[in-house]
Amino acid sequence: MTAPTSAPSINGAALLDEVEAFHRRFNIFPTEAAYVAVALWDAHAHLLDCFDSTPRLAFLSPEPGSGKSRALEIVETLVPRPMVAVNASAPALFRAVSGPDGRPTILFDEIDTVFGPKAGDNEELRGFLNAGHRRTGVTYRCVGDSQTVTPFPSYTAVAVAGLGSLPDTILTRSVIIRMRRRARNETIEPFRARLHEQEGTALRDRLAAWAEQARGWVMGAWPEMPDGVTDRPADVWEPLLAIADAAGGEWPRRAREACVTLVKAAQANDKGSLGVRLLTDLRDHVLVGVDRLPTVAILDRLNSLDDAPWADLNGKPLDNRRLSRMLGQYVTADGDPIASRNMRTTGGILKGYYSVDLYDAWQRYCPPPPDSAPESPLHALQPLPPSSEGTAA
Repeated sequence: MTAPTSAPSINGAALLDEVEAFHRRFNIFPTEAAYVAVALWDAHAHLLDCFDSTPRLAFLSPEPGSGKSRALEIVETLVPRPMVAVNASAPALFRAVSGPDGRPTILFDEIDTVFGPKAGDNEELRGFLNAGHRRTGVTYRCVGDSQTVTPFPSYTAVAVAGLGSLPDTILTRSVIIRMRRRARNETIEPFRARLHEQEGTALRDRLAAWAEQARGWVMGAWPEMPDGVTDRPADVWEPLLAIADAAGGEWPRRAREACVTLVKAAQANDKGSLGVRLLTDLRDHVLVGVDRLPTVAILDRLNSLDDAPWADLNGKPLDNRRLSRMLGQYVTADGDPIASRNMRTTGGILKGYYSVDLYDAWQRYCPPPPDSAPESPLHALQPLPPSSEGTAA
């Protein structure tokens, strides 16, 4: 769509400056990039119909008292039709999204009670949050006595706050703000709902008016992405960069700088799935400089790694059965599931794994290796024939 030739009469850049300043009065965010991202997210909630996807906004911290709930309170005053949810069920949420009162902006506090280590799987809610990231996302349910399959729209803006982390499928769809406790020299203005909610809602009304005038600029926009921001991170940031471009001023530059900062931070904190972590640790810490190792030696090295999950997987160390099951999900260059093979050692014939069998998975799934890690496997010795199988180690 061709953008209008004249800019909106409301100064979008100045308005976003005010939104950012409102957050700064009551929130201490970890980086300047966080203030930029949150202000743009507030504005994007008023223009959801212009985008193919909506990023989740995630305020996360390792400890209580880090300002997550307060950040969500400030967001609540600035977004359209806020719906505060704590322990809300998936059916309640998708019915609210498809209800007659219009699409809400869902603000989910204490999300760790839903996805934390003691909360269970909650696959239904995870599915709702994943589906609602895309405008075409729907949730299907059987309705009425005839159990008719009925689609419920799930597309809506969602901000969450909680301790710890979130499922990978939600994290990769989120702008992540990792909150921390205020230092002794950091001060903020106390937020008093009776005094300050009206200020926030006045800004919200002005954001809504600007959004209507900027709609033609944003609809169908293809904002230029910073170098290196592709795939899912590009999906997450595209609406926010489109908002920044429509606002003008310093916001296009600041938004792209914030994008690079927060995407890099998310990638640095992203250990990938447990399977990718296993493959990476095998490449970088276990099978370094060797072409094979018995399973017992691999387990010993994995379970001895500092800052690794292997010694405590739900209270138990990684064992040969789970190692076999996890690696069996990946395949060799020939397309066969990765499996232990016989190898002759000074102690006899043992089961173990060969670097050559893992190399294709390393190339496809793992991040680039550190400078000290080998980029190609050593020549693997030939396995013993199946007739010579020994006991598994």
